Amino acid sequence: MSVAEETLTPTPALLKVLDGAVDLHCHSGPSPFPRRFDHVEASHDAARINMRAILCKSHHHNTVMDLLAMRTQLATAPTPMYGGVALNSEVGGVNPSAVAVAINMGGRCVWGPTVSAGQHIRAHSHDDGFPSATGNLYESEVSIFNAAGDVSEEADLVTRLVADAGIMLTGGHLDGESMSAYFKTASANGVKRILLHHPDFIVDVSEPDIETMLGYGAFVEHELSMYHPQVPAPRWPIQRLVDWINKIGPERTVLDSDLGQQGNPLPVDAYILIVQQLLDHGISAADIRQMICRNTAYLLGLEETN
Repeated sequence: MSVAEETLTPTPALLKVLDGAVDLHCHSGPSPFPRRFDHVEASHDAARINMRAILCKSHHHNTVMDLLAMRTQLATAPTPMYGGVALNSEVGGVNPSAVAVAINMGGRCVWGPTVSAGQHIRAHSHDDGFPSATGNLYESEVSIFNAAGDVSEEADLVTRLVADAGIMLTGGHLDGESMSAYFKTASANGVKRILLHHPDFIVDVSEPDIETMLGYGAFVEHELSMYHPQVPAPRWPIQRLVDWINKIGPERTVLDSDLGQQGNPLPVDAYILIVQQLLDHGISAADIRQMICRNTAYLLGLEETN
C-alpha cells in the first residue's frame, strides 16, 4: 500500500485538534525490526499535522545515537526528534551504565524491559501479534528484581538516574507486580514522569494494579495502532478506547501511535483516522488535546506541568 493510497485528508477542525501533538511511541528506524521510515523521514511526515515532537523508540538500542548521527539532516527537519534507551538484554538489561550513557547524550526516556520482559516472552510464545526481528537476537529475560525478590540495586539506581535527569521512565512490558514495584521505587526516588504502556496488550495489567500505579503518578498510554483497521492485530473497536478514556480520565491518559513498522500505516494517518473517530464518539476536542498534546509534552519534558 502506498502512502497516497492510505493518506486521509483531515478537515480544518481536525487539524486544529491535532496541532502540536507529541508522539511518545514512534518506531522509526534504524532497527533490527523492519521499519517503514527512518527518523528524518518521520520528522518530515509529522509536519503534515504540525506535530510538536516525536520520541523514537527501539527495543534494541539507544536511539539518541541514531539522532546524533543524523543531526545534519535533522537540523533542517521540521519536527524535533528525541530518543532514549530500553532496558533489554541488548544493552545489558537493567544496566545503569547504559542509562547514564543515554542520559548524558541527551536521552529523554528510559523504557523498562520490553522484548526481554518475562511477560512479553510468555505472551510472544503464544503469537500475540508482536512483530519478529530479522534474525536471532539471542535475547534473555530481564527482571527488575534480585534473587531475594526485592527491587535490585541496579533497578533502584536506574530510577535515581532518571529522577536526577528529570526524564521519563516507563514500565515497558513488565507484568503488573513487577511494574508496580518498579514505579513504587521510582516514585520514592523522585521520578515525576512515569508511563504505563498498553495495559490491555501483552502486559495485561489488572485494574487494582493500574490504580496502584496511578497512585505513584503514572500516566496510562493507549496506542492508536491497536484501533487502526489496517494494522493486523489486535484491531480493537474504537468504543474500547472510549471506555478506557472514560475510566482513567483524559488528565492521566496518553495517546501515542506505536507505529512506524513496515507494512503498517504511517503514524500521522493513524492520528487523523483515530482522533476523528474519538471526536465522532463524543470525546471532546479539549480532552483529546489533553491526551495528545499536554500530557505527552509534560512526559517528554517539554513542559513542567500538564
